[in-house]
Amino acid sequence: MRGHHFERHYAGRIGWLRAAVLGANDGIVSTASLVVGVAAAHATRSEVMVAGVAGLVAGAMSMAAGEYVSVSSQADTEKADLERERHELETDRPSERRELATIYVKRGLEPSLALQVADQLMRKDALAAHAHDELGISEITTARPIQAALTSAMAFSIGAALPILIAIFSPRTVLVLTVSMASLLSLAILGAVGARAGGANVTRATLRVTFWGAFAMALTAGIGKLLGTAI
Repeated sequence: MRGHHFERHYAGRIGWLRAAVLGANDGIVSTASLVVGVAAAHATRSEVMVAGVAGLVAGAMSMAAGEYVSVSSQADTEKADLERERHELETDRPSERRELATIYVKRGLEPSLALQVADQLMRKDALAAHAHDELGISEITTARPIQAALTSAMAFSIGAALPILIAIFSPRTVLVLTVSMASLLSLAILGAVGARAGGANVTRATLRVTFWGAFAMALTAGIGKLLGTAI
C-alpha cells in the first residue's frame, strides 16, 4: 500500500534483552574466568570441571535471585505510585487534570489544547494517562520480575556451559588458552547480537564486552598462577 509507513522500535525488548545479555555475558565471563583461574593453578581436569559446574549452578541461582529481588523492588515502587495516583484521582480530580495539562504545555501544546487533551485522555482512562505521562510507567517498560529472573538464569546457564564444554574437550596443556580464546570469541558474538537486537552500535558493544571479558580472565589467570606456584 502506498503511503504505508513502518517503523521498527526496540523499547519493547528492553526488559528481556537486558536480562538475557547480562545473564549470558556474566555466565561466560565468570565461568570462563573461574575455569581459567583454577586451571592456571595446576589443578586436575576433574577439579576444573567441579569448579566450573559449581560456578554455573551458583551463578544461575544468584542471577535469578538478584534479578527477581531488584525487579520486584521496581515493581513494588510502580505499584505504590499507581495506588497513590489512583487515590489522588478519586479525591482531587481537578488538580490532577491541571497537572496533566501542565505536562502537555511543557511539551509544547497551547494551554487550551493541553486541557482538551487531558480531558479526552482522562475520560478514556485517567490512571493510564497519568501513569504514562506523569510517572513514566507504560506496558512496555513495566517491571516483570519473573520474566527477568528466568531469562537471566537461563541465559547465564547457556553462557556458562560454553567454557565448561570447551574445557572438557580441550587438551590439558592448552586448556587455558583454548577456553580464553573461545570465550572471547563468544563474548564478541554476544555483544554484536545484543547490540543488533537493541539497535545499538555493534562495534562499540563488541569491543566493550570483549575488553572486560579479557581483563577478567587475565586477572583470574594471573591470580591462579601465583597461588598455584605459591602452594
